[in-house]
Amino acid sequence: MTRAEQVYQSLRERIVTLGLEPGARLIERDLAAEFEVSRIPLREALQRLAADGLVTTVPGQGSIVTVPTPKDIEDLLDVRAGLEPLAARLAAAGAGPEALARLRELVRPQADPETLTEANAAFHREITAAANNPLLAQIMGPLEARMRWLFHLSVERDPDRQRLEHAELLEALQARDPDRAAAIALAHVEDGRGPTLEATRRWRLEAVDAKEATKTRRRRVSA
Repeated sequence: MTRAEQVYQSLRERIVTLGLEPGARLIERDLAAEFEVSRIPLREALQRLAADGLVTTVPGQGSIVTVPTPKDIEDLLDVRAGLEPLAARLAAAGAGPEALARLRELVRPQADPETLTEANAAFHREITAAANNPLLAQIMGPLEARMRWLFHLSVERDPDRQRLEHAELLEALQARDPDRAAAIALAHVEDGRGPTLEATRRWRLEAVDAKEATKTRRRRVSA
């Protein structure tokens, strides 16, 4: 693994799990020192994070963790509403015993919200894999980090309701019922739309002027 890949994966995980919150300024000098790398691999990592939608970069000024607006979240939910029913439909037709066993494991009650959040993300990821459609996986791959990020931003959503919806979807997959699986997948996304938007309001996710946020601050000179 290259140094740029290591930095990319580390920063992506930190952003997705809110170790770096929306709007946090990413100072290249500090990050290069932390990861013990030159600016070249660091900038390569930041460019990839920007392509993922997790970082906003202003050329010549710097970068911040992207602040997703309510419109950004609505757009992501709209895309999920289009693609996840397709994934569920295909998975109902082709998921093997091993994939179903992994899904059963992921719908078990979890002890804490963070573990639940990661299990939820893994559940959706497993369904995409079980769909056995490389093109669909290629399309959904770049969305995975943003989906996990959204799940962490809305961690207060009712865990019992989410688990129940996942269990219902699993039942449809096990019954080899593509139409029911697709309908449940769509209902699951739409059922979470309101609570997700409400939960993310606590982050005050409003439009941010990236140019203003990344302006260089002058260091205060000691007297």
